[in-house]
Amino acid sequence: MQSYDDEQLKSLIKEPKTRSRGFEMAVRQYSEQLYWQVRRLVLTHEDSNDVIQNAFLKAWNSLDSFHGDAKLITWMSRIAINEALDFLRRQKNRNAISADDVDSGIANQLMADEYFDGDEREAQLQQAIASLPDVQRTVFLMRYYDDMKYSDISKTLGTSEGALKASYHIAVKKITEFFKQFD
Repeated sequence: MQSYDDEQLKSLIKEPKTRSRGFEMAVRQYSEQLYWQVRRLVLTHEDSNDVIQNAFLKAWNSLDSFHGDAKLITWMSRIAINEALDFLRRQKNRNAISADDVDSGIANQLMADEYFDGDEREAQLQQAIASLPDVQRTVFLMRYYDDMKYSDISKTLGTSEGALKASYHIAVKKITEFFKQFD
């Protein structure tokens, strides 16, 4: 698959005649990266696909509000992550059960998921991550799995770098404490 730079995609999207083609190219180029950002938050393959489709629909419908100040992937990531967090909130509200009940079954749920290719320790890590508050979880995932710089996370989430560093530090501490129960 041919890769396009950000400026090429933005100029295609800016023009009404090439908007559709430019957006399609952006979706093809960024869909896997966005899928994994969402998958780490919502955990299941089916839910991730639903969230990504909703995020792409929201991005398409919001193209007029994209001014090109940020990178296209940063803008699309922000939409996808917000959509994933909204999904998680709706899911918890719909199920009307406590977050502890949802989080405690995540390792078992992942081990039963045919698309999950990790071991029990990875499932426990996902359970520890799921127990974090939304912001800490999101920052941890973006730093740990995507190896994003704080400056890029700051642009994506619209939060200061200092707050992100504090959230990451607290998340690592909580995950470390979580694993101490298995030692």
